[in-house]
Amino acid sequence: MGNAIGSAAPAAEPLGAAPSVPARALIYQSGFGNEFATEALAGALPAAQNSPQRPPYGLYAEQLSGTAFTAPRGVNRRSWLYRIRPAAVHRPFVRIDNRLIRARFDEVPAPPNQLRWDAFAVPTEPTDFVDGLVTLGGNGDPATQTGCAIHVYGANRSMAGRYFYDADGELLIVPQQGRLRLATELGVLEIEPQEIAVIPPGIRLRVELLDGASRGYVCENYGALLRLPDRGPIGANGLANPRDFRTPVAAYEDREGHFELVAKFLGNLWSAEIGHSPLDVVAWHGNYVPYKYDLRRFNAIGSISYDHPDPSIFLVLQSTTDSPGVDNIDFVIFPPRWLAMEDTFRPPWFHRNAASEFMGLIHGVYDAKEAGFVPGGASLHNRYSGHGPDAQTFEKAMAADTGAPVHVTDTMAFMFESRLVIHPTRFALETPRLQDDYFACWQALPKRFDPARR
Repeated sequence: MGNAIGSAAPAAEPLGAAPSVPARALIYQSGFGNEFATEALAGALPAAQNSPQRPPYGLYAEQLSGTAFTAPRGVNRRSWLYRIRPAAVHRPFVRIDNRLIRARFDEVPAPPNQLRWDAFAVPTEPTDFVDGLVTLGGNGDPATQTGCAIHVYGANRSMAGRYFYDADGELLIVPQQGRLRLATELGVLEIEPQEIAVIPPGIRLRVELLDGASRGYVCENYGALLRLPDRGPIGANGLANPRDFRTPVAAYEDREGHFELVAKFLGNLWSAEIGHSPLDVVAWHGNYVPYKYDLRRFNAIGSISYDHPDPSIFLVLQSTTDSPGVDNIDFVIFPPRWLAMEDTFRPPWFHRNAASEFMGLIHGVYDAKEAGFVPGGASLHNRYSGHGPDAQTFEKAMAADTGAPVHVTDTMAFMFESRLVIHPTRFALETPRLQDDYFACWQALPKRFDPARR
């Protein structure tokens, strides 16, 4: 990541200098919520204590807290970092243009209509990950740490000479086109479409593009940190298994120069001058960490008798609330799977929910919408908005032979679900990507009722 691990400091670099990319396979630690320990230099991690008077190699000890100090042990999140300079070493922040990022969701009335968008184009002007974020909707408030914001991103260049952290919420990044390298304070993650990454609040990072133009989705979670759901009667295995989550090993940059540190704080972007790379953590231990997960490893559970189970069986991660079973955010996927239910309407049924659903398509075709819902696009069905399979999918499912299983293969869709209404932004309602005729996909559904036929 930048310098080879443990190398001497390079000459000062000007703002905009692109870091070098190490030609080596990345190494990860396995598990979810583990107490990890890792060092990029032998002996850099202090033994037997967190804050020694003189840390090894002249490093500074710094604690990064993700929860209240007194949070119960099972949900307490914190990490101890041993870094070249403390995170406090930078010039004062100055507010910069927010572009199309929003954290207030009252600029336009939220309609009860079903909404759907075509795929969002990658910008043609030079645009990095931060500049390419556009808010489609959200709810709650980062100041009260409730709710979420939902963004799409489009980028055509790596972040060079600048770094970013989000003080408002946890970033769940879902790439749809192009691989990303996420160089963070705690190490490096690489993700591709059908993988996700989660960056906890406050962790500094640089986003590099590995395949040129890239786009995808971001859920910014203002609430409780994402966790794995309990499995209940499913038992000890299945769904997203903890061993499949990957956390980086320590890596550091010892770079000096004129750099920019961008912070998102209470919905606004702020910029500070910084004379060194903030990715200078040589060793760390703890459980407040960035991580990645391959959605293709999800162990799908489904019915092998009759009826279509609730979509909660596809829950990957959740942000819980004080109300049991009612989440701030659910991250749900619809992966490849077998459908074996007999004498059953196999696509998702028509429904109206207390929760609000934002859906995106990463790959292939979604089995409830054969047309109009495209990779890189999105849909929003808010609280009690009626929705379900389109007319074409309905007729096909009614005529299907359910005596044999069907393997759904060419698909990977996801859903950000919230207990609160997801308010679309002005941009989301005025962009030409919004499909004005989305409602029409249900209008061809005929009246089938015949009181003379049981």
